Amino acid sequence: MKTPPPHESISEGSLLWEPSNEIKARSNISSYINWLGAQRNLQFGQYDDLWEWSVENIEDFWGSIWDYFLVKSSSPYTRVTSQENMPYTEWFEGSKLNYAEHALRKRDDHPAIKSKSEIRPLTTISYGELYERVGAVAAGLKRLGVKKGDRVAVLMPNIPETVIAFLAVSSLGATWSACSPEFGTRSVVDRFRQIEPKILLAVDGYRYGGRDFHKLEAIIEIQKQLPSLENTVMLPYLSQDPNFKPLGRSILWSELESNPQDLKFEQLPFDHPLWVLYSSGTTGLPKPIVHGQGGILLEHLKVLSLHLDLKPEDRFFWFTTTGWMMWNFLIGGLLHGATIVLYDGDPAYPDMNTLWQFSEESGITYFGTAAPFIQACMKSKIEPKQDFDISCIRSIGSTGSPLPPEGFKWVYENVSNKLLLASFSGGTDLCTGFVGSCYLLPVNAGEIQCRCLGARVEAYNPKGDPIINQVGELVITRPMPSMPIYFLNDIDGKRYKESYFDTFPGIWRHGDWIKITERGTCVIYGRSDSTLNRGGVRMGTSEFYRVVEEMDEITDSIVVDTGSGVEGGKLLLFVVLQHGLKLENTLSSAIIRRLRSQLSPRHTPDKIYEIDSVPKTLNNKKLEVPVKKVLLGMPPSEAINKDAMSNPESLDFFAKLAGTGWQDVKLHDSG
Repeated sequence: MKTPPPHESISEGSLLWEPSNEIKARSNISSYINWLGAQRNLQFGQYDDLWEWSVENIEDFWGSIWDYFLVKSSSPYTRVTSQENMPYTEWFEGSKLNYAEHALRKRDDHPAIKSKSEIRPLTTISYGELYERVGAVAAGLKRLGVKKGDRVAVLMPNIPETVIAFLAVSSLGATWSACSPEFGTRSVVDRFRQIEPKILLAVDGYRYGGRDFHKLEAIIEIQKQLPSLENTVMLPYLSQDPNFKPLGRSILWSELESNPQDLKFEQLPFDHPLWVLYSSGTTGLPKPIVHGQGGILLEHLKVLSLHLDLKPEDRFFWFTTTGWMMWNFLIGGLLHGATIVLYDGDPAYPDMNTLWQFSEESGITYFGTAAPFIQACMKSKIEPKQDFDISCIRSIGSTGSPLPPEGFKWVYENVSNKLLLASFSGGTDLCTGFVGSCYLLPVNAGEIQCRCLGARVEAYNPKGDPIINQVGELVITRPMPSMPIYFLNDIDGKRYKESYFDTFPGIWRHGDWIKITERGTCVIYGRSDSTLNRGGVRMGTSEFYRVVEEMDEITDSIVVDTGSGVEGGKLLLFVVLQHGLKLENTLSSAIIRRLRSQLSPRHTPDKIYEIDSVPKTLNNKKLEVPVKKVLLGMPPSEAINKDAMSNPESLDFFAKLAGTGWQDVKLHDSG
């Protein structure tokens, strides 16, 4: 393994890590390549050749994934795909399978789940115990009348019971849909009312940042607004003896799990609904995105093994809540016999060392997180490798938003210079990352290593032509099995087609800016609908945040171009400052000078404002487009569903600002 020395300064593309020949030989993707040679008589000299084959020969590729991972089907498939046109490509017609059956292939003493929360100490559940508990919960759900095709709604945190419940629901052929407990009542109802659930699984409350949050009153209200509910299962989590009497139509979790029985896995068509995930729902009702049992199974077999390199001895962690697709991604570790590691609580409580200490305690080998967490660690100036034994970590995964080169540098200097930093990008829509990591390739600062196998990701210019070394629209030009099978309640598929296929007919437009280099690496530049267009020069917001948030005085920021994308708008920057600081002329001038010299003279803000917090979704994504709409006069209630926000009060500042004549500010005014 070659590890270049630390750099005082770093730029996009700087080499940070290369795999040794030994690491390459031990990797899962090398084993797969060797298998292709032996079983398919295919030879590949480098990753790019393998990727090109995988996207040009999608039937051969996905058929090989089926065979390589020994997918178990009670009936054979007649063909891999019905067509290669999008949307609604049908896959592996005739097959009958079950996701949970593959997740529970191990039934021994190997650890399946390690878990800790602000309420509970570190605990371990073996694969044998997991199989027994899933069987008991499945039997309990059957007693409540749950059967194939029913929908089960879940308001539970990231704890073992939630994983157990998911596997039980999947084993029965019912459809899973979860919100994390911190979701507001309206946000929960807006989601669950669309799926008409038969059963609700819920906790009495949760603890976050040392504070207790009780949910019984909210659950009563949710019950009232879900007429399809026939029963509610309550898990005592915050309290050991909560008062359930007012709820009605409810039983305790202990009763649900009281009668262990051997599991029987319902055999289901490849496209049978596995779960319903939701878009962030910034306007209107959240989109209920339905994924199929087989599509998710194949995608997570592929990506977690061939790109994340998960092995049975790994302890696979991703900091997530049950309301984010990364939770669904995380439990895919069970498909590979690995140990999944759960944490429920505030990652910054009592300080930014919490998850690094947890890594030492639980022996995490794959540490998954979001880019803002890494940037928060940078701001806190912590040095995890000095304070904790985290030498077990061989890979760090980063997703949620682009990770700037400085984030890469911080990881290699403060966590380990021997690990692979795996920056990923994908989305809820496909429940995966389609650009990500590979143990055959080097890691370059600010770049994602490769396009994932089977994912024909390209950058398009406005004419719909593929481009290299230029920023363009991220598109997927060949179908993938984990694309949604449909949206619920979407008459004639209109909403589905409008979401992805309106701009380039027959081509999936994801809504991000991407640059694909001549080396095959990728850089994500943020959402394409929040582009900063100044004098015809387009730039993604991630580049802007990288420059601004490097400053010690600034803890967070949001930038908005109020123009139509042509001319006439203002570039407004809003900053959250370190405690005790004020936005004075000296700091404003320093921000402008920094942006002018490091970004572009055209992209210096017309005005800078100090704010208390950046408006964000429940999944911690900045709400640039809704903020722009509010600034242009749209009422906040129309610009965004506030229940989809983690801090709805943060919009008040922008609503007040909308009527104060900000449109008349002069260039580089500040205040």
